Amino acid sequence: MEIERKYIIETPPADYPSYPFHQIEQAYLCTDPVVRIRRQDDTFYLTYKSKGLLAREEYNLPLTEKAYYHLRSKADGIILTKKRYLLPLAAEDKNPLQLTIELDIFSGVYEGLVLAEVEFPTEESAMDFVPPAWFGREVTFSGEYQNSRLSRGRDA
Repeated sequence: MEIERKYIIETPPADYPSYPFHQIEQAYLCTDPVVRIRRQDDTFYLTYKSKGLLAREEYNLPLTEKAYYHLRSKADGIILTKKRYLLPLAAEDKNPLQLTIELDIFSGVYEGLVLAEVEFPTEESAMDFVPPAWFGREVTFSGEYQNSRLSRGRDA
């Protein structure tokens, strides 16, 4: 089960480039249900995601590089590219869990778009989350910035 909240970021922290990151390319074979392929650094996956905004089922299966590129040629829409920086969010009174901010800096068609996602162990902990002051508008419940929707273009 994937439980996450998502935010638009206008101004990320100045030190974000100093954190570890993954180079990600992903494409969609289907968006209803979501069937995605992803290259993350030198690893390849096929992912199925059920419907949902805050919480949904997610299954990841390994792919070979050859299978990934074969399926990529069959993908619909825009192939998304981004760097995902992993920023630790220290536990404190307002957020007692040690969490990680996944800061996505998009390139390509969505150059300039910056989103932050935070994953949680339970829906209750997700709803109790207090975002850092530098987070912008929350887009979890609108679905407008789900990657599967972005793959269909800005007017989708």
